Amino acid sequence: MSEAIPPQIVDALLPEVAALIVEALNLEMAPEEIEADAPLFGEGLGLDSIDVLEIALVISKRYGFQLRSDNADNVRIFASLRALTAYIASQRTK
Repeated sequence: MSEAIPPQIVDALLPEVAALIVEALNLEMAPEEIEADAPLFGEGLGLDSIDVLEIALVISKRYGFQLRSDNADNVRIFASLRALTAYIASQRTK
């Protein structure tokens, strides 16, 4: 991420990414129930490594870039819905 993405762009993309997560993981919740700044792992949404692989796959199909499992920034990228959305906004080609 070479330059900061304006917050309004991230905010506009949040509902789309939340819906993508709910759909990809077949979660029994509405996308708007995912708190933007709550952790995606552990006490937050409670995702695990398999969930991350599923999310990475749908993100690559939807936005045209790969999330790599060996990326040292994955903990930061998947820290919250907002963090993931900001990363998507900075990387997407579609």
